[in-house]
Amino acid sequence: MPVLTAKDVQVKAQQALAESPVYALREIVVECDGDTVVLSGELSSFYHKQMAQELIRQLVEGVEVVNNIHVA
Repeated sequence: MPVLTAKDVQVKAQQALAESPVYALREIVVECDGDTVVLSGELSSFYHKQMAQELIRQLVEGVEVVNNIHVA
């Protein structure tokens, strides 16, 4: 199985959010630093914050997900 680079993980994660049926998730920014994916941006509910986190967590197994999304 091919090893994904940080850039591959970032692109894959950003694409998954961009294709989400939940429009608010499309505005989330994804950054990668080694084995860590950092999510940032602003959402209107804690539910959407968790939804974004779990979408990425399932997508890129073995990578730490740091959720810096602000709920307004």
